[in-house]
Amino acid sequence: MVIIRKKHIFVFCIALTSIATLALLWFFKTEKNGGGSASLTDVLTDSISQIVSTCPGEVGVALIVNSVDTVTVNNKSVYPMMSVFKLHQALAICNRFDQDGLSLDTLLNIQREELDSKTWSPMMKEHLEPTITLPVSELLRYALIQSDNNASNIMFRQLVNVDETDRFIATLIPRSSFRIAYTESEMAADHAKAYSNCTSPLGASILMDRLFTDSLVSYEKQGFIMKSLGECTTGKDRIAAPLLRKEGVAIAHKTGSGYTDNGILAAHNDVAHIILPNGTRYTLAVFVKDFKGNESQAAQVSAHISATVYALLTQASKHS
Repeated sequence: MVIIRKKHIFVFCIALTSIATLALLWFFKTEKNGGGSASLTDVLTDSISQIVSTCPGEVGVALIVNSVDTVTVNNKSVYPMMSVFKLHQALAICNRFDQDGLSLDTLLNIQREELDSKTWSPMMKEHLEPTITLPVSELLRYALIQSDNNASNIMFRQLVNVDETDRFIATLIPRSSFRIAYTESEMAADHAKAYSNCTSPLGASILMDRLFTDSLVSYEKQGFIMKSLGECTTGKDRIAAPLLRKEGVAIAHKTGSGYTDNGILAAHNDVAHIILPNGTRYTLAVFVKDFKGNESQAAQVSAHISATVYALLTQASKHS
């Protein structure tokens, strides 16, 4: 009965914030038509804050619109990244391969006995041979598209380690906005270590935004990462949920999911780059920490924020 009641309360809170969002939409339209001073960033901040305030956990959000306008809510560098760091890892590997003049077609030999059979690993299910031989590009695809933990662990061991990954990313985004200290296998052995692989929502947003607007690694390798994120199959119930059936909307994203201990969900994350049919593009990061509920409920938070941002940006474009 307690679980059912909590679920009803959560749904009720979502309904209340939906009403608040509609009111803010009306307010924004009225102010724009009347020549008032309400700004889009103010309305976005208020709308997101309304949603976040009802959640049974800590939620941090960062939004960058057209690489200019920035909105943040609860932007602290304390959110466990979980598998979001596989984007950071991919960039560090591509940078090293650029420096060494190597192709992502380079083959790696992986002994099946090295793999963790208890972790999330589509690669392990698809490759049953004792010695698995795959190009680095395929390992990256497993990590970026399906968030494969074994693929990530192998690349940390054989290609670019955690420390080097951390140092390279510090050349791209503020050092204070993130930290990468442990592999997936180390976090699996000690869940508390997940909190040391942390980020601010804005740090994650800046990295994703730069990926799609700046030159970070070679053109071919950067294009490969962007394409892979566009094919991401995980977390479609989060930021992508309200956008999947919108005609002409393109989305690329990377998710990260944490551990549940004593009914507390450590992390439930998503960072996405979205392009609307009218040319507006934005990067949205939603990081959910220590959530008192299940993954489906946490996903509803991200989806609700995403739907609100989409609605407000669409509304703004009609009156610009």
